[in-house]
This record gives sequence, C-alpha cells and structure tokens, in this order.
Amino acid sequence: MWNTKTLWFEIAVVMSIFAFGSILFGHFEDHKPKWQRVLKVILVSAIFVALAATVGRIWAFGFLSLPLLGAVVAHLWWLPKHGINGWTAEPKDKYYTLIKAKK
Repeated sequence: MWNTKTLWFEIAVVMSIFAFGSILFGHFEDHKPKWQRVLKVILVSAIFVALAATVGRIWAFGFLSLPLLGAVVAHLWWLPKHGINGWTAEPKDKYYTLIKAKK
C-alpha cells in the first residue's frame, strides 16, 4: 500500500517541512511579499525533486539540510553577535534593520 520509493514521498517531506515551518516560524517572514514566499516553496521543491530524481535521495536530503546548518549559525552566532536574541528576534527594530526589511 505505502511506497516511499517515489518522488511523491520527497514532495510530501518538503511540503510537510514548509507547512510546519510556516505555522511555527511564519511570523518572522511577515515583512516579505507573499509572492517571494510562494516562489521559495516552488524553487526549493523543484530543486529537491530534481536532485532526488537525478543524484539520489541522500543528496536531496543533504541539500535540504544546508538551510538548517545556516539557521543554526545565524541563530547561535550571527544574531547574538549583533545584539539580537536568536530565539525571539528581539528587539524587532534591530532585527528588521539588520536584515534590511521593510516593516
């Protein structure tokens, strides 16, 4: 009945990550236009599926883990270095200034 050896499994994994990410961390992306957030989902999904289809699932999941590594570095080192709480992104004005976002 269940078969995880299809590209649909990869799509389900990526979409699940985006769903949970939007629910838990979406408020940090409020400053970005909706079209950018939608484009991000489409591009990441397309790249992930293309990698899984061509070079294999392990490489695709390796690609997916790169943003996780970047997030760890940003939240544990880069944000605190600039006086911003890495967990809550407070103070918000410093956070928005740092990422050059429009409120």
